Formats: sequence, C-alpha cells, structure tokens
Amino acid sequence: MRRYALVGVPIAIVAIAGAAWTLVTRRVNPEKVYREVNWSLLVLFAGLFVVTAGLEHSGLIDVLLRWAEAANLQSPAVLTIVTAALSNLVSNVPAVLLFKPLVATFDDPRRAWLVLAMASTFAGNLTILGSVANLIVVEAARAGGVEIGFVEYCKVGVPVTVATLFLGWLMLAWL
Repeated sequence: MRRYALVGVPIAIVAIAGAAWTLVTRRVNPEKVYREVNWSLLVLFAGLFVVTAGLEHSGLIDVLLRWAEAANLQSPAVLTIVTAALSNLVSNVPAVLLFKPLVATFDDPRRAWLVLAMASTFAGNLTILGSVANLIVVEAARAGGVEIGFVEYCKVGVPVTVATLFLGWLMLAWL
C-alpha cells in the first residue's frame, strides 16, 4: 500500500505535529481552535466508522462475499447500482470501507476500484444522506437561514446522479 509522506515522514504525523505545535506555542488561543471544531460532525464520523467496523467484524463481509458472487457484483453495472444504493444507506465513505474486502477478491480489482470510486462519489449526490458533505452544506445553509428539504434536494440530486452514474459506468465499462 502506498503511504504519502512529507520529507520521509508520514503525512498524518506531519499534520498532528503541526496542530500540536500551534497549540503548544500558543500562537493561537486553544479555546478559539476548540470553538471552531464541529464536534457533532466529528461524533457523526466516529459513529459511522464504528458502525462500519462493527459490520466488518460481525461476519457480514462473508455474507456479502457470497451475495456478491450470486449477484454478479463484478459486473460494472451491478457494482455501480449496488454502490449507489449502499452509499445512500450508510453514506459513501463507509460504503467504500464495506466494499474494501470484497474488491480484493474480484477478477479485475483495478477496474472494480475505479467503478467503486466513481459510483460512490457520484452516488453521494443522490440524497442528502449520500455524503457527509451534503449534511455539512445543508446544516450551513440552515445556519444562514436557508432551508433545504429532502425532497427539494432530491429534485436536483436524483437526475444529476442518474446521469453521472450512467456516464461513469459507460466510460468504465467500455474503456
């Protein structure tokens, strides 16, 4: 697996060290930093990853492997549709984490990763629940006095997502 680094140091360590340095040197008041953190979003992300890890450890992956074989999940069209559906049930990032062990077993894992990346990204636009980014935008809009409802969002999200998923599938299936 490829790890990204800055001057030979893993990027995560660089980021944590930079944040720690900023807080330790008191160039920025820590209370100001803590006020800027969106704690509810952090809890949401943590919860998504805990649920995803729980699903992985529950044996669901073995069930999914058998189901994937029966459903011909290796087909780009089927993988696109299933990814879009799952992305809107659990959000797109946890959906990818659930697919991770499956993709390694596919005949053409490279193409499967490309389809999964395309489908989970585009499927995130289908509904407000498709991506945490959508939730952030809707909450920011609400704070600004603009209400974006589920149905109102879907009036734009559904046609855009169907069109982009179809084009993405077409490109990956035939190229």
